[in-house]
Amino acid sequence: MSKIQNVTDAIVKQGMLPLYFNADENVTIEVLRAIYRAGIKAVEYTSRGETALSNFTKMVEVRNAEMPDLLLGIGTIKNKKQAEEYLAVGADFFISPGFVPEVAEFLIGQGILYSPGCMTPSEIIAAENAGVKFIKLFPGNMLGPEFLSGIKDIFPNLIFMPTGGVDTTAENIGGWFKAGVSAVGMGSKLISKPLMADKNYAKIEADTKTVLELIQSIK
Repeated sequence: MSKIQNVTDAIVKQGMLPLYFNADENVTIEVLRAIYRAGIKAVEYTSRGETALSNFTKMVEVRNAEMPDLLLGIGTIKNKKQAEEYLAVGADFFISPGFVPEVAEFLIGQGILYSPGCMTPSEIIAAENAGVKFIKLFPGNMLGPEFLSGIKDIFPNLIFMPTGGVDTTAENIGGWFKAGVSAVGMGSKLISKPLMADKNYAKIEADTKTVLELIQSIK
């Protein structure tokens, strides 16, 4: 099985992709352990601060030692240099807030999953023509399930995942799956800044497990 297919299958199977960033290395690692205990097999860490690369490097180290079946992705990739840096330290897949052709060419050429954020049919077509199969609908709360319902038939060979404003409720998640998504990206609505600030890893673990179970009941 290809690396791209392996990552795709893992995300689709769990029906969600948790994503977070914390500047503190210890908090970053403990959140990783908490969501892994909850059953997560693929996670996105967002490259949003000066410590992101060093934190991610540590995540790979801990993953290799403790969680060998966990796939680590990196988000907020905006240029080829970032992609090269994170690939060098062991990222399994890459996600962008928008479609970056040079990143798509670089990663797809190496058999690595690249999921760009798209907001219009034109962006989705450009990504599809570049070889992308996994589209991040971003920002999800601005687009809504109705957007996907309106375009889904045009893109029968693509997988869609909304990110941004996806809530943890059955109504919100259910609406997205009914529209045809294969997974939902879950950020601050799941792994919130207050929970990380309080180091409430038990709550993060419990909430993640609850959402995983909810998604399995909806799918």
